Amino acid sequence: MIFVLKPEVAQGEIEQFQQSIEARGFKTFLSTGTEHTVVCLLGNTAVIDLDAVVQNNDIVEYGKRVTEPYKAVSRTVHPEDTMVNAGGVTVGQGWFQVVAGPCSVESEAQIIEIARFVQASGATMLRGGAFKPRTSPYAFMGLQEEGLRLLLKAKKETGLPIVTEIMNQTQLPLFEEVDVIQIGARNMQNFDLLKAVGRFNKPVLLKRGLANTMEELLLSAEYILSEGNSQVILCERGIRTFETATRNTLDLSAIPLLKQKSHLPVMVDPSHAAGIRGLVAPLARAALAVGADGLMIETHNDPARALSDGAQSLYLEQFGQLMEDLKRRAAFEGKHRNPGVKPGRDWRRR
Repeated sequence: MIFVLKPEVAQGEIEQFQQSIEARGFKTFLSTGTEHTVVCLLGNTAVIDLDAVVQNNDIVEYGKRVTEPYKAVSRTVHPEDTMVNAGGVTVGQGWFQVVAGPCSVESEAQIIEIARFVQASGATMLRGGAFKPRTSPYAFMGLQEEGLRLLLKAKKETGLPIVTEIMNQTQLPLFEEVDVIQIGARNMQNFDLLKAVGRFNKPVLLKRGLANTMEELLLSAEYILSEGNSQVILCERGIRTFETATRNTLDLSAIPLLKQKSHLPVMVDPSHAAGIRGLVAPLARAALAVGADGLMIETHNDPARALSDGAQSLYLEQFGQLMEDLKRRAAFEGKHRNPGVKPGRDWRRR
């Protein structure tokens, strides 16, 4: 349920209205747009008499019941695109960003070399796994806290904000200096973790589960927003289908559909979708074409010796070539660089 407020309502009146609703056991979510301010109610709103609330509150212009099971992430509640501030890098509202780096942080020399290269190529954030969820209990599971330390050192060397995956809520104290917390596909429905990162108030990159619907992805995002954190980036990384030629099947239709249904920015991970190095570049170009807000790409300085996912990691030279191609295509489609930052850092869609 949402209540659209009349123009130029004082902040004190809005807060008083929210408090009166919350006193009845509901959470509220405030959405301030260029034309309207909307108060969204979160909870079992069937017990609310919508007409009575409108009639008894002079600041309310009208009310409306939201039919989708997700509320805070819905465009009905928040019609304008959300902008996520990821360590000084803007994601959403047309800014096209590229997150790049290795699947796993393996050594200081490795992560520093890769970070410097992807920055020089135009990537705007650095990815790297410190804690690695693996299908086999015998596989390399990351350098853990040492991996986080090396990521932070790479950030200091290059200035790139870092994106890395968390495994459970007990690790949150270790992520104080991380710019974007990644919730991986396996944890998309770890609801306790989602609520915890919602309260942690750092940007979250939420990956779609390998067998989850778009509605389930949006409901997982709802868990985070319902705890007060609206800084969420959705990530399509491929889903499991009957096809075995690729690691997963990249659902390109999800990008425009998610952007129709939700105000949250949407990124694409072509590396995990394909699992095959030679397919990453064409899928990246396709993601740009269908309106994604960015890409997450795995690249490595020596993929043949990578401790995880080497087969889907681009060689550094391949990544550099892909970035040049993306820049050309972005310019052709009307996207332009943000004049306030270094050339190659940001591209803007019309």
